[in-house]
Amino acid sequence: MNPSALPAAAPQPELVDSHSHFDVGEFDADRDAAYARARAAGVVQQVVPGVIARSWDALDAVVARYPGLYAAWGLHPCYLAEHRPAHLAELRARVAARRPVAIGECGLDAFLPQPDLPAQETYFLEQLRIARDAGLPVIVHARRAVDAVLKCIRRIGGREGLSGVVHSFAGSIEQAERLREHGFLVSLGGPLSYERAQRLHRLVRALPADGLLLETDAPDQPGVQHRGERNEPAYLPEVLATVAALRGESPAAVAAASTAAARRLFGLPAAA
Repeated sequence: MNPSALPAAAPQPELVDSHSHFDVGEFDADRDAAYARARAAGVVQQVVPGVIARSWDALDAVVARYPGLYAAWGLHPCYLAEHRPAHLAELRARVAARRPVAIGECGLDAFLPQPDLPAQETYFLEQLRIARDAGLPVIVHARRAVDAVLKCIRRIGGREGLSGVVHSFAGSIEQAERLREHGFLVSLGGPLSYERAQRLHRLVRALPADGLLLETDAPDQPGVQHRGERNEPAYLPEVLATVAALRGESPAAVAAASTAAARRLFGLPAAA
């Protein structure tokens, strides 16, 4: 057969990793190589959320070094001992001086041993206010706390004043629908690939095409193909393949919908 008569390979879909901690120390030894692997896999953009105030400057330095990476700044509920009320004022001033693409990662975590939920809520509510006042989306961590997160969202702004995404979503279809009513999407990653994740599988089949973002949460939450390994953004196509198979759609169609939704939510440009 004449090679010139072969059909052209389908172009690789552009992907946005909507939640990657690419700034953390697990990538210090091979960050350049990990970035190159992600680009080669079609992951042209990453949203990189901060979790504690003292990490924000280092996060900004990583994001500035790699095209297609975008910073978010937040105070994560799992690091409550690190946070101080002054950090909220620092965050508000920082956002006023130079805008990130989102506020977060922030939220509520009821899975922690002896969680101080009132203190978590104090930090979360103020970060919601900062996002609302700045017109920025919110990246939310909600572990066994989706209903409580919804209550906070309704209190601060709801659909008219807030938008965002609940990352690594593990709630019900009904909760996802209520979040959508209030302007929030959900994102899913590696846990979706496990056979036992039947609830997530049903969720993926039920969601509208533009209601789901893709993520890795690298270096955490690897999929079944990388169990026990460090996760990285280059593995996002495996999440895409799982979603496409569950929905009975082409990977290209799922990628197009997810990428467009991520760019709308975070105000990202088309990839260079």
